[in-house]
Amino acid sequence: MGKGFTFALLILAGAKHICAAADPAQEVLQESGKARQERQAKELKAREQLEQLKRDQQATEAQQKLDEIKQQKAEPAGAQNPQTGQTQQQLDQIKNDQQLQRLQTDQQLRTLEKEKDPLRQQQQINDLQRQQQIRSLQEQIQRNQIQQDMDRLRQQQNLR
Repeated sequence: MGKGFTFALLILAGAKHICAAADPAQEVLQESGKARQERQAKELKAREQLEQLKRDQQATEAQQKLDEIKQQKAEPAGAQNPQTGQTQQQLDQIKNDQQLQRLQTDQQLRTLEKEKDPLRQQQQINDLQRQQQIRSLQEQIQRNQIQQDMDRLRQQQNLR
């Protein structure tokens, strides 16, 4: 019985070493799984931000089209003086600039989608979002200024 007891102790001691060896392997697996989940979460966040940028771009385009339609309805078909023509040229130039900027933004989005490095992609997304916000505010200021000019010209025409 002494030999059986010793043998049982040896088996238990061996099992303890095997469990101890499995623990570091288990920890490595858990850490790699956690790192993979974090990476996937970052990639998902980046994709969501790209999609939001696309939606923002589409909303900007829709607003510009709406502004254009409003402008066309507000203008009388016939009476235009030189100031109105000049203001219309400014408006047309702004529309062309906005269309060019939309194309450039679309190109930047396509480039961003191809970026392999998630950290660099995130940085580029943030930069593009800031650029879009600045551009949107600048366009709103321009639209407001032109609208004020058009309103002044209409008032002058109505006074005549």
